[in-house]
Amino acid sequence: MSRKVTRSIFILLFFLNIATLSSQTVQKEKQPLIAILKHLSEKFNISFSYVDIAIDNKASIIPDVSLSLDEALEFLKMETLLDFQLLDNRFVVIKIPKKDKTNHKTQHLEEVVVTNYLTTGITKLNDGSITIKPQTFGILPGLIEPDILQTIQAIPGILSADETVSNINVRGGTHDQNLLLWDGIKMYQSGHFFGLISAFNPYTTKRVNVYKNGTRAKYGDGISSIIDMRLPDHIDQEFDAGLGFNLINTDAYAKIPLSKKTELQLSTRRSITDFINTSTFEQYSKRIFQDSDFEKSKDNRNSISQNETFNFYDITAKFLYNISNKDKLRFHFLHVDNNLKYDEQSTINDRNESLNSKLSQRNSAIGLTYTRHWNSRLLTTAQFYVSNYDLDATNFDIINNQRLIQENEVYDGSAKLDINYSANSLFKINGGYQFTEVGISNLEDVNNPEFRSFIREVLRTHSVYAETGFLSNNAKTRLTLGGRLNYMTKFDLFLAEPRLSFSQRFLNHFRFEVLGELKSQTTSQIIDLQNDFLGIEKRRWVLSNYDNIPVIKSKQTSLGIHYNKNKLLVSAEAYIKKVDGITTRSQGFQNQYQFVNSIGSYEIKGVDVLLNKQFSNMVSSWISYSYNTNNYIFSELNDGEKFPNNLDIRHAIAFAGTYTNKNIKLALGLNWHSGKPTTEPSINDNPDDNPDDNQITYSSPNSKSLKDYLRADCSATYGFNISDGARATIGASVWNVLNNKNVINTYYTLDAENEVNKIENESLGITPNVSFRVHF
Repeated sequence: MSRKVTRSIFILLFFLNIATLSSQTVQKEKQPLIAILKHLSEKFNISFSYVDIAIDNKASIIPDVSLSLDEALEFLKMETLLDFQLLDNRFVVIKIPKKDKTNHKTQHLEEVVVTNYLTTGITKLNDGSITIKPQTFGILPGLIEPDILQTIQAIPGILSADETVSNINVRGGTHDQNLLLWDGIKMYQSGHFFGLISAFNPYTTKRVNVYKNGTRAKYGDGISSIIDMRLPDHIDQEFDAGLGFNLINTDAYAKIPLSKKTELQLSTRRSITDFINTSTFEQYSKRIFQDSDFEKSKDNRNSISQNETFNFYDITAKFLYNISNKDKLRFHFLHVDNNLKYDEQSTINDRNESLNSKLSQRNSAIGLTYTRHWNSRLLTTAQFYVSNYDLDATNFDIINNQRLIQENEVYDGSAKLDINYSANSLFKINGGYQFTEVGISNLEDVNNPEFRSFIREVLRTHSVYAETGFLSNNAKTRLTLGGRLNYMTKFDLFLAEPRLSFSQRFLNHFRFEVLGELKSQTTSQIIDLQNDFLGIEKRRWVLSNYDNIPVIKSKQTSLGIHYNKNKLLVSAEAYIKKVDGITTRSQGFQNQYQFVNSIGSYEIKGVDVLLNKQFSNMVSSWISYSYNTNNYIFSELNDGEKFPNNLDIRHAIAFAGTYTNKNIKLALGLNWHSGKPTTEPSINDNPDDNPDDNQITYSSPNSKSLKDYLRADCSATYGFNISDGARATIGASVWNVLNNKNVINTYYTLDAENEVNKIENESLGITPNVSFRVHF
């Protein structure tokens, strides 16, 4: 480590100590109530149900180890002035006493089924959803920080076929079939470094709700999944801040009380890749830029790529204002940015030529939310937002004297009104209205030969929704039944989308689950050419036009059975999903269908199995297995016969274990899955027989598979106190410990001699990373 870096760290620690000395003294004998609840849930094998607002700012000392469960709950009741109601010896409902409900504080009760699902900070609810809380997140193999979109890939049925967070596949779906919401705002960009890092700062995210099926009626779009990220929404009058760095980026965040009624939440993150060339950056670059125009220009003997610069950053801000005890106003802002620039130089006719190629990708969002608590039963929320996505590329080809400009822009404006009514503790009603206007434009401009294409589509959608939820007195039965009605004015089209979530607990430790939904979406991503946008970010957003890009519709149902006792969870879910209205351009074909534009569907049938065992309070291990068959049906292709989906990964197994002992966290894991389908040239194809053909004759589509994928990861963190008010964490991880050469994509091209060349894209090699964080 250089003297400058060492000096900077000492200076940082010096100012942190000054800051913490002036901060409020923390009572060492008390702990946050959330931490105590985790301790009791592990000790007595119980689950707690509560709304976040009920336990905010609550603290207590840990009940004496000699106390029984009833005595411990009574002790906490005296300490926190909350009601603790024990149901059926396994579930405890925490409520605010009626006499203390001076602030109209009613929310939906979420029944927790499994706490510490895989690791701490991940919870499974009985509506089929998974909740992730980064602030209490434990550790996962290969991760030293709670990367949101990397974390959800540990959930059975979710993986990324190419290891990126910009291509997350949920039960066989493409990434554009996932709805990403940031504080209720739809996002169109999910990753930094063109997909290797989540674009959303986990340290300012309070919770993430993930739905694979049985989605709430208030959610539109996202036919494969909902990933709903929420920031803290309550003013607690406490200052909270932190900063840190790893071998890719540095970040900082702060939660600043401005008055009793106002609070400001800020965060920022920026890459260090244009200042320091680390081993992690080198591996990321090798993975992302392989087979791109950026790398090809380096390999071209007649041109040299140099002076390349790459950086990314993101900024978020949330302003909270409590107008009164009943009225709240929230302002949201986010900006995500990635930039790549490089000079391409060449000597032509004894003259040096130099031109600058560049690629930028960004997503900006701004929103305003107003919440009104009319009384203890009625809550309304109105939100207005605008989300804007831009993908711009300028690519110079010096040898051919050509300049190509490509742009993809998305404008998404929405107004929502959400109404929650609690008839009593058993029945909840939710309904609302949403208006959305989406405009998507695509530009392509070539100077030699001159060509310009600009296409813009706009679609307005009105949606109404309603659902009711029922939770039995003994918490054994839960039913949510609802529906959503969408009207698309441009097509004069009505689409009805029923939703179902049913859960029944039996024999005390078993739970049966039924989920179902019909959904639709009007936005999707397509690939026109594999070298679009310099071959790095190939996909562009398009809007349904009810012609060659139809509205995508899906229907899905699943049955699940779960057993949970003595810190052992055994879970099995069988599902079937049918998606209509996909296009070949959205699937990324690189075979005989690459330049074909056809409309079809896919159907996937599968099962997800999980075995999760916790040993004491320190060790957690799990193994998951997913099996599915995923097939395309295009009436105009393959004689109308079904053939394997590009994401037909039949078998996937993940095994992992974590160890937590006070300040030390360790994780080790193994991921294996069968290879993706691929299409090989026909053995009867001989380009020499027809040298003017310039085409490859392929065998049956997706009739072969790549080699199996195997990756082992490990990670470790250590936390320690710097002072009474400051805590530091150091971490280290290694992705792909065995440096396994996994081929994640294969395709074929013809060279100048009309010979067939095989191109293989490899996954990340062995990639180490280290981090240092300070929280105060």
